[in-house]
Parts: sequence; structure tokens; C-alpha cells
Amino acid sequence: MKFSYSSYSYSFKNPLVTYHGIWRTREGIIVTLQDSTGSIGQGEIAPLQWFGTETLEDALAFCQKLPEEITENTVSQIPAFLPCCQFAFDSALFHLSHSPVDESNHKFSYTRLLSAGERALEQLSEDIMTYKWKIGVYPCQDEQNIFLDLVKSLSPGCKLRLDANGGMTLQQTKKWLSLMENYQQAVEYLEQPLPTQELEEMLKLSKDYVIPIALDESVAGLGQIEDCYIKGWRGIYVIKPAIAGSVFKLSKICLDLDIDIVVSTVFETQIGRSMSLYLAQKLANPQRALGYPNP
Repeated sequence: MKFSYSSYSYSFKNPLVTYHGIWRTREGIIVTLQDSTGSIGQGEIAPLQWFGTETLEDALAFCQKLPEEITENTVSQIPAFLPCCQFAFDSALFHLSHSPVDESNHKFSYTRLLSAGERALEQLSEDIMTYKWKIGVYPCQDEQNIFLDLVKSLSPGCKLRLDANGGMTLQQTKKWLSLMENYQQAVEYLEQPLPTQELEEMLKLSKDYVIPIALDESVAGLGQIEDCYIKGWRGIYVIKPAIAGSVFKLSKICLDLDIDIVVSTVFETQIGRSMSLYLAQKLANPQRALGYPNP
């Protein structure tokens, strides 16, 4: 197969503010494979370093070392420490023989990402049923006051996902869970309240409180998904296929474990999104909205 690649960079219309800081620009690489019949398949390398993936520089260095002609064996031997590269090359191989997902042919439900802080109150809409709101960005009490205004403003039946990106303390998490239990009808789950190394504490919290807890950073890669399952996690797994690793291995692991999955974005382009939505059809809990914005 002929191999080529190109880098991209685009600025977010509204910078994403999370516990990790302010994210203004999405950078990545599009890889292209062409087989002997002239068919073309593309995949996307979209690193997310604070989730433990390779850096963009690592991915570029890998692509630069590859020859212009590669084989399926080359793809199968991409090392595990390059999960975004694994996803991209597997995607390109897949798309050599499959059409991209046509979202208009599927009844996906989507999530709207609200801005951190008070701006979220200005972004509610009657036609959206699931929202995601970043917390752990501003002082806890300020965010909880905004939360009370948010749940009062939601349309009937709407669900709110609160995402702390692993930035809360155990005490803050308990305070949030206690507050949210008064608004169970409006809250779908609390996402990754504690750092990844505190899985045991999150396991205990999941048993002590009614509000579900979802893991995100803790299940960023294939090995982490299996490890959390082995350690007893039977709650929600927020999985970002574009950074998880091999498409084929991810599919097998998730189907074998039969876990409650929300497929989520890393703000990749349509090329990476198409592969992720294909996986969502196979793996995601159909009762939960995708962690993707409406196209």
C-alpha cells in the first residue's frame, strides 16, 4: 500500500476550558493508504497528551520514519505507546473496504458541551436533551451555585453530565454527589471526579451514592479499560476511540467485557469521527447520548 500523511491545525471557535487548562487549537495528522486497486482509506492521529497518549511530535516522527510503501503487517506492529497512531492506521485500513458512516442514516442522539462557569446558563436550548458541563474549573461553591441555576433551567427530561476531568478532591466529590442526589432526575452522571490513581476511592463512591460515576481519563487506553474491569469497575466507561488504540482490539475488548459505554470525542475531524461513530454503533449503550456534538 502507498502511504502518505499531512498535518492539520485549526482553532476552536470557543476555547475549551477544563481543569487541565485552556485548549485553543486542535492539531493532528491525516494518514492516507492507497491499495493496488486505487482504493483510498484515511485515518486520523489526534493526540490528547494529558490523557496519556503520544505527543504530536512523537506521531510525526513515527510517520516520517515509515517508507512510502507499507503492508498490513506494518500496521499491526505499531507499538502500544502510540495509541493514536494505531487508531489512525487501523481506520485507514478499515476504510479501504468500508464506506464512511453516514450520520443521516442513523438515529444517534448527541450531547451539547456547555462552557465552564456562568456562560453555561446562556447556552441551553429546547431541542437539546443531554448536556455536558465542565466543573473543577472555578471555586467549588461558585460552581455549585451555577449548577442549581442550571438544573432549574433545564427542560423536562433533559440530562446533565458533569465532568471534573479528575480535578476534584475526595471531599469535594462527596459534596458534589450529596448535592446532586437532590436532583437525580436531572443528572445522568458525574464523570471522572478523582485522578486516575484513585480508582479504589471512586469504586467506593459508586457504591455509597445514588448518582452514577463515569470513568474517562481512567479508561483512556486499552490496557486501562481491561485493568479497571479487572479491579471491579462495572459502572460507565467514557471511551474516546481516537486515543484508545487499535480499532480492532478496542472492539473485541469492549464486546467481550459487555460494559456500559459512552463513545466520546477528542474534537477530531470528520475522518476520525466517522470511525468513532462506526464503533459507537457496535459498542455504545444506545440508551445514552454520544459524547459528540450534533453535526
